[in-house]
Amino acid sequence: MDLVAGASKFAVNNLGSFLAPEYTLIRGARDDIQYITDELSSMQAFLNRLKRAGHNDEQQEDWMNQVRGVAEDIEDYVDYVRLRLGREPRGHGTVMRVRRAWYLFTTLYARHCIATEIRNLKVRAQHVSERRTRYGVENLPRAGRRRRGGNGSSSGGRHNTPKDCPAAPLKLVSNKAPVGLEDAMQMLESWFLEMEYTNSSVSFLAITGVGGIGKTTLAMALYHKFGDRYLFLIDDIWSVSALEQIRDSLAKTQMGGTIVVTTKFKSVAEACRRQQGYVFEHMPLHEGNTYSMFLEIICSAAYNLCPTRPINGWIIRKTCGGLPLAIVLVAGLVASKLKSDPQFNIDNHLAQMAEDIGEALRDNFTAEGIMAHILNHCCNDLTAEQKTCLLYMSMFPKGCLISRQRLIRRWIAERFIIKKHGKTTEEVAEDLFNELIFRNLIQPITYNSNGKVKRCIIHGMVLEYIVSKSRDENFVAVVGGHWQMSFPRDDRNLGVNMKMKVRWLSIQNSYRQEKETVARMKPSHVRSVMLLGSFQALSSTLVRFQILEVLDLEDCKDLSIKHLKKVCEMRQLKYLNLRRTDINGIPDNIGNLEYLEVLDIRETNVRELPGTVENLQRMVHLLAGDKIKRIGLRLTAGITKMMTLQTLSGVEISGRSVTSSADGRNGCCYQWRYGCKVSTGFYEELEVVMTLENLINLKKLTIYKLGRFDYCEEMLVSVIEHLSYCSLKFLEIFDDFGFHDGALNASQAPPEHLQTLGLLGLLFQLPKWIARLHNLEKLTLSLTSLTTDALVVLAQLPELFSLIFSLDAAKGNPSVIKIMHNNTLKSGGMIFVPAGGFTKLKLLRFVAPLLPPLSFLEGSMPELMRIELRFRMVGAVYGLENLASIQQVVLTVNSQAPRAARAKASEIKELASMMVNAPIVVIDEYSA
Repeated sequence: MDLVAGASKFAVNNLGSFLAPEYTLIRGARDDIQYITDELSSMQAFLNRLKRAGHNDEQQEDWMNQVRGVAEDIEDYVDYVRLRLGREPRGHGTVMRVRRAWYLFTTLYARHCIATEIRNLKVRAQHVSERRTRYGVENLPRAGRRRRGGNGSSSGGRHNTPKDCPAAPLKLVSNKAPVGLEDAMQMLESWFLEMEYTNSSVSFLAITGVGGIGKTTLAMALYHKFGDRYLFLIDDIWSVSALEQIRDSLAKTQMGGTIVVTTKFKSVAEACRRQQGYVFEHMPLHEGNTYSMFLEIICSAAYNLCPTRPINGWIIRKTCGGLPLAIVLVAGLVASKLKSDPQFNIDNHLAQMAEDIGEALRDNFTAEGIMAHILNHCCNDLTAEQKTCLLYMSMFPKGCLISRQRLIRRWIAERFIIKKHGKTTEEVAEDLFNELIFRNLIQPITYNSNGKVKRCIIHGMVLEYIVSKSRDENFVAVVGGHWQMSFPRDDRNLGVNMKMKVRWLSIQNSYRQEKETVARMKPSHVRSVMLLGSFQALSSTLVRFQILEVLDLEDCKDLSIKHLKKVCEMRQLKYLNLRRTDINGIPDNIGNLEYLEVLDIRETNVRELPGTVENLQRMVHLLAGDKIKRIGLRLTAGITKMMTLQTLSGVEISGRSVTSSADGRNGCCYQWRYGCKVSTGFYEELEVVMTLENLINLKKLTIYKLGRFDYCEEMLVSVIEHLSYCSLKFLEIFDDFGFHDGALNASQAPPEHLQTLGLLGLLFQLPKWIARLHNLEKLTLSLTSLTTDALVVLAQLPELFSLIFSLDAAKGNPSVIKIMHNNTLKSGGMIFVPAGGFTKLKLLRFVAPLLPPLSFLEGSMPELMRIELRFRMVGAVYGLENLASIQQVVLTVNSQAPRAARAKASEIKELASMMVNAPIVVIDEYSA
């Protein structure tokens, strides 16, 4: 039902565009469009009543599917109209009148056909509306009692409105060690020690148990404790043949170590045993651990939601069956209810859930049955918008790390997110993502330095559930995935052509069978495609997807400029992801994509966009360049004409030498511009920089490479100042020519509204104005600016959440080591972190081949939770015990580091282990 309501809502919003002035030439259709809009709105209201009532028979389900079919066909047709008619010429003058007359003449037949089709859609909407009466569902009570088991979602809808959702708390450190693993860890520790002394070859450890029992959690806990004895961790093996292939491959390498395997299949576990391996059967948690785990999740759910009265531990055990995943999901559901109602009766809710599970499973009371019922209960408690976005995640393959930004931008492009409550669509999408995290339906894996989730993952059982649900509701079609979806085949003997109507398509393999399956689909309805593997799976069918809006080809192979030219003929595209593909250019016809909002060409070989990109007047996010290699996209005039741009990331402002008047004797042509003398060839470069100030909606600007501008650097400073007073909140610049210490340092109107600032490359002193950035939350600086005096200044920034010092961008400069040495001498031979200040700082990170000696004074950085040191050589680190709130210390040592550096890392780890608050210490390696 949620998908039906969503489809009708999207169709109503889409139909509204037909009432816009540019479509007034569709004669006689305006009244029909208004009628269809009103009828769908009435159906949507009725669907909401059905949902609240919570009892739908087969006739009602069939009627709802018909509503969804009409709504989706209407949405498709709106896009086809845009495709056929294009944009009507507007303006004044003789030329525009001629162009308008020609447009009217050439679209006459198309407009007639469109008006006829709209009348047909009106008739279909009427018939569907009338069937509601014939099905006898027109007299529902105003307020129906929800069916037991949570199949309604009124409560979910009530407490998930944005006004009730506080901003998600920022986080840097994952939860403490999982509950209930002590006995298992102790038993397996003995086995690991025994293997170390008695076996020099490869040994197998198979952790087996039902889905959701915590096999992967146990395996990861073992890895953190015995990582040096791990050879591989292979999660969720489904077949003996797969295990044998791994065994045979490793036999050739003659490597020693332990292969840890997790599986729910006893046949796989027994195969490990036959390899002289050890099989450990993971068991459910007992009542005490179940209660502890449930309470820990509730109380650490970021909103401090500890229950006001005791909870019956036996009811929790009965509801969840001692399965950790079930406990996590139920705790997330309860936490979401406590968030809106602190007096929510947890025991009554859990007792009702336990009763429902007992009634539903009866004699078949299995772990799989418990998990299926709990997943169904949790998903049915979601709002329509939340459920749609969760089911959409079935497009991602099993085990895929999903970028938060990528997911949110795709939700928006799919029109799942609607602006409301005074928030932007991005803010609404962030709220929705945070709610799914809060409910533990998706799991955060890594965090950005600003405390937001960077990547997440879906647990295998949750993904299996939403893939199954998507298949049942004909929402997402997954081809070649971990769980095979069945698709109809053509029956040529009967003359039957079974074309599949698919709107969201995920192709997760590129073999012949997958290509044949895609070829059998109805291309006229496909709105979204995600492809993994080779582009060959789509090469012959892509041109048939005429109303495609989302195309995600991240990491796709075999993509050529020829293919891209075809892609750029898909005029409805709103989201195009080409990240980490092999392309080295963008075709000129990209200017056809007038609805394009997101273009991601990061980590490709694209260095410049064609001039036709100036036609992309709906572009919101342009993501380019390679941050690690410091290669950017050349800033061109076409980019500066994208007036709706909010993110411009990874550009390069090349810059060329500006000359003095004495250089004019070589016959070159020069002009005076902006207070300095420039060559006419350079004049265009300067004009491009100046036109950057026209991007008044720009919120994020990242410059990966900044060339030399000599006396005209003030121009770029002026642009930055202007954009800061408009919308700019994020600024990051990599500089190798002294821009930071020169023109930017001398700015008289610094960007005081910035929330994120990065000044990397050559930076030898803090900008004079940095103390005025009272809104700054994240600051990244070159390590060459680090002194005790600099830390004294930075300590006064009231909102600073993360502070990062990096030397990666400047490490090629031979004077860097000398500068750092001088900075240390000026600070008394050691960098002292002062007491007081840094009242909101949670993260401190140092990234450099050589780190100077550090000393944390008593009372320094009182709220610091996480410190990261990444180095090849490191001086002494003193005073860690003075960090009162520290929870995690991360030491990443270069694989080529000398013994002294490794000994220093061990010394820091030992010191941290003796601290009162016992922070987690992680030691890892990186390659140069």
